[in-house]
Amino acid sequence: MIIGEPPLPEGTPGIDAIAMTMRFGEFVALDNVELKVRPGSFHALLGENGAGKSTLVKCIMGYYHPTAGSILVGGREQAIANPKDAHALGLGMVYQHFTLVPAMTVAENLVLARDDVPAIVNWPREKKELEAFLARMPFKVPLNARVSDISAGERQKCEILKQLYLKRRFLILDEPTSVLTPAEADEVLGMLRNMVVAGELTILMITHKFREVMAFADDVTILRRGKLAGHGRVADLTPDDMARTMIGAEELTVQPARIGEVTATRLELSKLNALDDAGAVAVHDISLTVRGGEIVGIAGVSGNGQRQLVEVLSGQREAESGEIRVAGDLYHASREEMRQHKMSLLPEEPLKNACVGGMSVADNIAFREFDRAPFASGGWWLNRAAFRTEAERKIGLYKIKTRTPDTPIAALSGGNVQRAVLARELGGDVEVLIAANPCFGLDFAAVAQIHAEIMAARNRGAAVLLVSEDLDELLELSDRLMVIFHGELVYEARAGETNLTEIGRHMAGH
Repeated sequence: MIIGEPPLPEGTPGIDAIAMTMRFGEFVALDNVELKVRPGSFHALLGENGAGKSTLVKCIMGYYHPTAGSILVGGREQAIANPKDAHALGLGMVYQHFTLVPAMTVAENLVLARDDVPAIVNWPREKKELEAFLARMPFKVPLNARVSDISAGERQKCEILKQLYLKRRFLILDEPTSVLTPAEADEVLGMLRNMVVAGELTILMITHKFREVMAFADDVTILRRGKLAGHGRVADLTPDDMARTMIGAEELTVQPARIGEVTATRLELSKLNALDDAGAVAVHDISLTVRGGEIVGIAGVSGNGQRQLVEVLSGQREAESGEIRVAGDLYHASREEMRQHKMSLLPEEPLKNACVGGMSVADNIAFREFDRAPFASGGWWLNRAAFRTEAERKIGLYKIKTRTPDTPIAALSGGNVQRAVLARELGGDVEVLIAANPCFGLDFAAVAQIHAEIMAARNRGAAVLLVSEDLDELLELSDRLMVIFHGELVYEARAGETNLTEIGRHMAGH
């Protein structure tokens, strides 16, 4: 226990996590992990989903108490019992999702985050002091604007500014650019990099983007399955070196070459409109076509209508107006229409949107065909042996890691849930495929396999609509690329004739 507040280290502190071990019952989340972040450096923390990155930083910030190990701040061992102790040592964390209060102004969010807020706030004086603070900062944000009215890039700048305003000099950034356009990401990380070089900050950044590691980080630590897999100076490593360290001996699925002819239009949207849950227009007059043998990618910052568009196509949301045609026929997203037109779906958050968690892997794989021979007789008498045989075949084919076909699908990792959905949706003939953020939060092996399966479906002649917030994924897979902004398609180009800067500009509405 810490008596009173721990002393605030002078300058920009470094962090040493020594022999960090964290057990949750029988599960070992961290196993004797070492992390050394040099003072005044920009350090990247890499690892696949479930590697232990979040557990490690939560131990540093006092959210978890490690089973064993110690933390040194500025070279001195500290017992960090809770986040308040971490804050007192100058440690702060910027989370992947925003923590600002949307209905309050930027100034109100900053002032009310302090521990010493007076009962009656002298706002003129506070704003004058905030303006003086901002004058010393590389970020400029509108103090009097409501958070709900500013862009995602400005919100992320506010999150970082809040930590600097609270005198945090060691910042942990958790996937800080996942809500930003490429230009916003480079701007924010570039400004933080400049503060590190100027001796004003030490940064530990959790990321999965090798481009950002290579451009901004000095050092990297890589975790795999709760253990330290490797570390070193970024200048001495390549993205391939880091990827191999992250995945270990596991072989990655090789993506097939782009082959085949583009055929007739399979999916056509005409002036499609849809509302969000609050009744506001989320999809506005969207018209597009996807032909057989091509992948059309839709890029956009989260919250610009992508989710509602996919929900209309998958039958989870009613369109307000407009038409959808599949192979020339009007389409209303019924199960029979999907079956007739050989339409498949790879939705975001598959456990929530494409599976029944408490049912077995075998049952979830059978959803598309459970009421047809050989799985059923007369449309209702189920053949459990056929379910199991087909499940075992697809479990092997799609590398699904499960104890048995009877294991509840909710017990599987995210990558294996998505593999099971792949097995169901792409295991037969596919003429139209709708994929929405199909690789979000998944490990390298699962991403490589999913990308390979999407490309193989395209090469077999399927029309693929790929909606993703990962621009690298879109540029790798798409034949044509569109950008959605405020529910409208605002840009279109062939994938080989555009770049990150141009796409990012339209994602930001410019």
